[in-house]
Amino acid sequence: MDVGFVCSRVRKDEKLLLEELRGRGHTVHRIDPRRGNLALDTPHLDDLDGGGTLGTEGDGADIVSVEDLDVAVNRELSQSRGLYTTRYLESYGVTVVNSHDTSRVCMDKVETSLALEEAGVDTPETRVAYTEESALEAAEELGYPVVVKPVVGSWARLLGKLNDREAAEAVFEHKKVLGSYEHSVFYLQEYVDHGGRDQRVMVADEEVVAAMERSTSDGWITNASEGAETTDVDLDTDTEAAAVEAAEAVGGGVVGVDVMHTPDGEPLVHEVNHTLEFKALTEASGVDVAAEFTDHLEEQAQT
Repeated sequence: MDVGFVCSRVRKDEKLLLEELRGRGHTVHRIDPRRGNLALDTPHLDDLDGGGTLGTEGDGADIVSVEDLDVAVNRELSQSRGLYTTRYLESYGVTVVNSHDTSRVCMDKVETSLALEEAGVDTPETRVAYTEESALEAAEELGYPVVVKPVVGSWARLLGKLNDREAAEAVFEHKKVLGSYEHSVFYLQEYVDHGGRDQRVMVADEEVVAAMERSTSDGWITNASEGAETTDVDLDTDTEAAAVEAAEAVGGGVVGVDVMHTPDGEPLVHEVNHTLEFKALTEASGVDVAAEFTDHLEEQAQT
């Protein structure tokens, strides 16, 4: 099959996926959104050196028609570039993993929270506010400590735990001074005592493919990028069901669902990722995630 691979920077995750695709004999056309531009009136993609519509590579062809792609995968680091390129490809009938709708919901924490709430998926109690004053009121309603997150972002950047009103006032003032769109929205969640651990669950085709536990003895942030230890884990029935329901709620595809547990053992979904980073998941779980991902792409190409 001919695969469009939207990616401006090849990390280990992308390298593993590219090797798997090419190892199965598929033709990969790597689309670099930084090169050229999107021509809305033509479905053609020029190669990386062509300087034209959109950068691709594969089989030495100078031009690849979008309409000839069997499937595409979005592995673009820039959320805006990935989102618009996905929408462009879909406008010509190309199936993209993940879809524009799934990506749009997952890249915005407010959208994600609303989708999960509408689907009845349990999540930490959440408040959204638009001014410092209303954000402080929301924090008081939730009760300190509270967690503040940027509505758009990843890798635990700009994530904070506010232990009291004084800390909240300082952080909210900083957000106001920063002034960008993301900082004009105050996204607050209750702090859940999760024991320094949570689970990252890969869901594809409404099934759990792989899972790992992330744990830390230093602080409360469990991201692998922040140094958390990752190990294999056997999910209980409730956690597995919560992950699958969360994946369906945001639109499906291949997603990473982050689940933590209350002191009583109740699973709470606190994140859904549409561009799943899976090198740590592969190492911890022993599952060949790139192979599972490629299986999903092959299935999508046949639909």
